[in-house]
Amino acid sequence: MTATNGLRLLPWSSPEGKPCFLSTDGGSSRLSRRADEIEDLQLSMGADLLGHARVLLNDRKADVREVRFLAERLCEALRDALRVAESRGGRLPSHDDDGDADARA
Repeated sequence: MTATNGLRLLPWSSPEGKPCFLSTDGGSSRLSRRADEIEDLQLSMGADLLGHARVLLNDRKADVREVRFLAERLCEALRDALRVAESRGGRLPSHDDDGDADARA
């Protein structure tokens, strides 16, 4: 699922669960800005979830169902964060052996 050849990995999947890509020369298109907003929201929700996780894990009365629900949400948040990292990493300039940077997207 790596973004290559100027393709940006989007923060959502197709209805079949396949990755979606955007062909763009920059981040100024409406769809690209929307993808940025969704990535920011996903990361923010992950950070909030992490705070809730700490509280729940410190609660000795939390039952197995609550912890399992938490684990499922944390897995979703981690999946989203990794997808954002892959997408943003794919848009970083690459460096050749001489140290020159070539922009990918």
